[in-house]
Amino acid sequence: MLEKFLFMTSVQKGVLFVALGAILFSAKAIFIKLAYLHFEVNDITLLTLRFGFALPFFIGIGLYRIQKQKMRLITRKDIGYIALLSMLGYYIASWFDFKGLQYVPAGVERIILFVYPTFVVLFSKFLLKKSISTTSIIALTITYLGIVIIAFDPELFNSSKITEGSIYILISGITYALYLTYGGEIIQKYGSINFNTIAMIFSSVYVIIHFMIFENTDITTLPYGVYLYGFLLATVSTVIPTFLVMEGVNLLGANRASIVATIGPVSTIIMGYYFLDEICTFQELIGSVFIIGGVILIGKQKS
Repeated sequence: MLEKFLFMTSVQKGVLFVALGAILFSAKAIFIKLAYLHFEVNDITLLTLRFGFALPFFIGIGLYRIQKQKMRLITRKDIGYIALLSMLGYYIASWFDFKGLQYVPAGVERIILFVYPTFVVLFSKFLLKKSISTTSIIALTITYLGIVIIAFDPELFNSSKITEGSIYILISGITYALYLTYGGEIIQKYGSINFNTIAMIFSSVYVIIHFMIFENTDITTLPYGVYLYGFLLATVSTVIPTFLVMEGVNLLGANRASIVATIGPVSTIIMGYYFLDEICTFQELIGSVFIIGGVILIGKQKS
């Protein structure tokens, strides 16, 4: 297995990193829905546990890289950019995602959230003046055809307050797209690990400050199960996948990485079926085939 990995092209490694990261990110929706199902916990409390548990990991990684002289000196201007991007990408986007999941099924959340590749491509084209390759356009078309097929399944949208929850998640997708679009530029300068470590430290601080100002919940007296879900959110669905996705963006670029990440809705539908008893229809399976086809097409591109 290791030998096969070593002989992969940079594009293939990028696809592997982003796809695996997207699957782990998608598990986030399952953990959140299970926490809401079994415990009385609100969105910002669960979000604070996620980032509170994750923060020591990112601080430790940052200190280690400074000690090993692998953390490049970052200009004040770029620190400001990272601070702003982390507010968009992992504070605001995560908060609205958690809020939306209170009202919509996990499978629906992923479908709506994964409108963000379209915004990444559009932002890259019109804000950064980047060209869009023909292969990327074809792959994007195929993957979104799959998402449309899934989205038009009427059995998915039987939740109350579906509109409110959908709006929250759409805002999450747009802010995350901005984060990926501009983050890709800074990653090229400082490396994916350095960028991600600093961005996640900023994001964790934002969430903790939000909790301290606006929430009255005593976070030290919660049921043990809530802490377990918070820890799983921090490790399985935050620390590990953020580095996988950022390295994938470094290898693929924001446009192609965002398209590969559309495998996320497929994994969420499958996990939602097994862990949350959510529906899994033939229409969803057909749409999933298109999404995977788009991902494979990206993986076949040359470096």
